[in-house]
Amino acid sequence: MSLRVETDLGHGFVRLLTAEAERRQAAHDIRSCEDVVIELLRNARDAQARRIFLATSRELDERRIVVIDDGAGVPQELFSRIFEPRVTSKLDTVHMDKWGVHGRGMALYSIAVNAKSAAVADSAEGGGTSIVVDVDGRALKERKDQSTFPVFRLDASTGSVAVTGPRNIVRTACEFAMDSRGRYQVFFGSPTEIAAALYAAASPEGRSAGSLGANPRTAPLCERLRLASGPEEFASVAAGLGLRMSARSARRIIDGLIEPPLPLAELIARQLRTDGDGSGAPASVAEVASDGKGAPSGSRRSAARSTAPRISDADLEAFGDRVADAFEGLADSYYLSPDVRPSVKVSRGELVVRIPLA
Repeated sequence: MSLRVETDLGHGFVRLLTAEAERRQAAHDIRSCEDVVIELLRNARDAQARRIFLATSRELDERRIVVIDDGAGVPQELFSRIFEPRVTSKLDTVHMDKWGVHGRGMALYSIAVNAKSAAVADSAEGGGTSIVVDVDGRALKERKDQSTFPVFRLDASTGSVAVTGPRNIVRTACEFAMDSRGRYQVFFGSPTEIAAALYAAASPEGRSAGSLGANPRTAPLCERLRLASGPEEFASVAAGLGLRMSARSARRIIDGLIEPPLPLAELIARQLRTDGDGSGAPASVAEVASDGKGAPSGSRRSAARSTAPRISDADLEAFGDRVADAFEGLADSYYLSPDVRPSVKVSRGELVVRIPLA
C-alpha cells in the first residue's frame, strides 16, 4: 500500500494524497451505527488512550453516540479539520488491526458524511477528547435489539473465547474491549452511567483539586466532573462533554445513588467465571451492569420478558428524568416534595411509572 502526504497539518495529523486513502474514507465505509462505534473506539485507541468511555442514547429516530478518552487530545484549530477527507495521523502510526487499516482520524470523514452531525465536543492536548455523533436512524440503520448483552463461551481445551448474540452496539464495544484487554479499559452505558463512571474514575489529585475549587473547564476531560461544585455545574460540565442529563441525575451521581458501570472486559470475565459454557450468560446490558450473575430465573419474570418490548436501561433512565422534571410543576401547586425519583420499569407488558407523593 502506497501512502503519500499532501499536507502536514501539524500536531501529528496529515492530509493524504493517495486514491486508496480516498476509497478507504468513502461514504459506504460507514453503513450502520455499529460501524460508527467501532471507528470512534479505534480513534480513541490510536490517540494512546488508557480509558475509553462510550455513552449511547436514543430518542425517537435519533441515536447519540459519545466517546470520551484520556488520550493525546486534539488542538482546537483542528476540531473541524479532522472530519475533512483524507485527514489522518502521521503515516508511521497507521497500522493494521482485525478491522482493517487504521490511523487516528482516518474514518472520521466517513462518519461525518453519514451522520446527522459529528463534532469534537471538547478536547485538551494531552488531556483527552470527546467526540459526539448524532445519527438519524432512518438514514443509518442499527440492530433492532440493542439491549441484549453478547454471550461469551470459553473453550477449555484451546483457551479461546467465542462470542454469540446480535451484532449490536454493546457487542461491538465488547469485541473491541476483548481484543485490547490489558492495554486499556472500555466503559459502556447511558450518558448518566458514563458520567458516573467518569466521576468515579477521577484521580486522587483530581478529587483533591475539586475540594480546592479548581476550574473544571480547563482540566483533563476525565477529571472535569469531579471538579464540579454542585449538581447544576455538574450537568453543565457533562453537557459540554456531550453527556446530556438533568441536575437531578447529577445529584444522584454525586450522592452515590447511581452505580458506575464496570469495564467491559471485567463484565465479560465475570460472565465466563459464572458459567464457562455461557449458559448462565446475562440477557441484557442492565443485568450485567447490576451484578454480572446472568439472567433472572423464575417463570413469571421470564414470561414477562418474552411478551414485553425490550426497552434499554439507558432509555428508562432518560424517561425517568423527563417524568421527574414534569412532576416539579405539579408538586409546586400541591405543596408536595419535588425531590423524588420516579420508578420506571417494564412489567407484564406495561410501562409502569410510580411517583411517591411525599
